[in-house]
Amino acid sequence: MLDLEQIKIQLQAAVPGARLEIISNPGPAQQHSLLVDSTSAVAVAAFLRDAPGLQLDYASNIDWPDKAVKEKVRSKRVIDGLEREIEEVVETKVPGYLEVVYHLYSTQLKHGPLLLRQRTTNRTDNTKVASLVSVFRGAEFQEREAYDLYGVIFDGHPDLRRILMWDEFTDHPMRKDYTPPLDYEWEPTPH
Repeated sequence: MLDLEQIKIQLQAAVPGARLEIISNPGPAQQHSLLVDSTSAVAVAAFLRDAPGLQLDYASNIDWPDKAVKEKVRSKRVIDGLEREIEEVVETKVPGYLEVVYHLYSTQLKHGPLLLRQRTTNRTDNTKVASLVSVFRGAEFQEREAYDLYGVIFDGHPDLRRILMWDEFTDHPMRKDYTPPLDYEWEPTPH
């Protein structure tokens, strides 16, 4: 199993100025991940691929979690004719960012995965992260899929265009805040 604390120390020495954070996973798999800022992501990925003890040369999968944020809200309601203040948990459909998670393995040393994360600044007008295609060539189509379905823009991607939806489609259908059209027959499609 990879020691993320040790990897973080190595990365801070190899990529000065990189903002790195270990994100813990309390689930049964206990697969903790490494969050990196987009400005340092390519250098961090290259180090993870080339470092002698790591050699994480294979990006097997890229995930795009779109989680709803739950928050406690206090409100007043009329219950049995009396106005009472209640506290309830409300699920917000628009969290503050989108996230891309790369699953990295070493084919030579046969270890992994190391989960490498990047987050966008927000969900609306700044959904950019760094493309890792220059480091992991196999990420090209998966980054295009994230662009097409979630609207994540990968800076430095060699061919960032839609892969599943038609070119005229203007939204991102896998987002939780996506609203499908009322009439699919009206939706302009290329058929």
